[in-house]
Amino acid sequence: MAARMDFSPPFAIIEGGYTNAKVPDMDNEKLDNERQVTLGKPPRHLSIMQHCVSPGRLIAEANLELDVGIVVHKSSCDEKTEFLPVLRSGSCAEIGPKQYMEDEHICIDDLIGHLETTTKVPSPGAFYGVFDGHGGTDAAIFIRENILKFIVEDSHFPICVEKAIKSAFLKADYAFADASSLDISSGTTALTALIFGRTLIIANAGDCRAVLGRRGRAIEMSKDHKPNCTSERLRIEKLGGVIYDGYLNGQLSVARALGDWHMKGPKGSACPLSAEPELQETDLSDEDEFLIMGCDGLWDVMSSQCAVTMARKELMLHNDPERCSRELVREALKRNTCDNLTVIVICFSAEPPPRIEIPQSRVRRSISSEGLNLLKGVLDC
Repeated sequence: MAARMDFSPPFAIIEGGYTNAKVPDMDNEKLDNERQVTLGKPPRHLSIMQHCVSPGRLIAEANLELDVGIVVHKSSCDEKTEFLPVLRSGSCAEIGPKQYMEDEHICIDDLIGHLETTTKVPSPGAFYGVFDGHGGTDAAIFIRENILKFIVEDSHFPICVEKAIKSAFLKADYAFADASSLDISSGTTALTALIFGRTLIIANAGDCRAVLGRRGRAIEMSKDHKPNCTSERLRIEKLGGVIYDGYLNGQLSVARALGDWHMKGPKGSACPLSAEPELQETDLSDEDEFLIMGCDGLWDVMSSQCAVTMARKELMLHNDPERCSRELVREALKRNTCDNLTVIVICFSAEPPPRIEIPQSRVRRSISSEGLNLLKGVLDC
């Protein structure tokens, strides 16, 4: 109704501000010089005219708001705040229906305090990891105890963290092969999350998964390395490997893992089973609420969106990441998962996630994109 109203006197849009005075008659040259356009209605999107707002325009916008009740959206350069996460985490691990527990995990909310080093690293800092072992626990325990040490002791750290992480995965794999007291035929997948300031770096080798909860939407931060995945299949076959019924060389259900040295060649040689991680980096914002890290025992029975929807609902109720991780594990058990279960929930704020309010729009539609994602998660649950 309001969009069809005529406003009199007409508004004139002038670079630098708005006025509700009538536009006097003038020749074309003067019109060009002052860049005036006469309209019978106020503009719908005021922020597109100019990115930085002059003092004169701020006054004119304030007058416009008072005159016709239009809220003017200020541009990003008006109010720019730097988001810094407040890190806290909780975890839960259960043996599930399996005979042995082969999962390992690590949670370090205060990395700088944990390292006790003079190395200059951005604050806040944190480190998390999930390690899904197979063929015994030796590989998973060894990688959990040593992977962070290999990262921070790498020559690229902290200048080039991505190179340090990739190098650390390979060094940890080689070091495990040299551990004569351990069963080097055991293996493990490895999923790590390193946070420096606003920067989140996920490294993954295997089928564990990291999912970011962004205002109710699930953002997958890692890719499951299954042998049947197209890119992994091409890499495996190029290196002489074969896939039988979804298993690498008929033995392993993942395409990347640390350990499993009975399936690898000499150190440094390319082989179908790779220990090299895939990395994904993002800068956290105030819309990023939490991160879920879990082994495949969770993701085999629950989609990423379902997990985010459930975790967000739990955090809104009690704001406890450890209790939230327990609920995710309990739900996976209810869904009859066939594997060990390990879940870590990392929150980026001290406050619980806010309620999602769908803003009013001039355009009629049945549901917002955020609402649609939430509905998908609820139906999936």
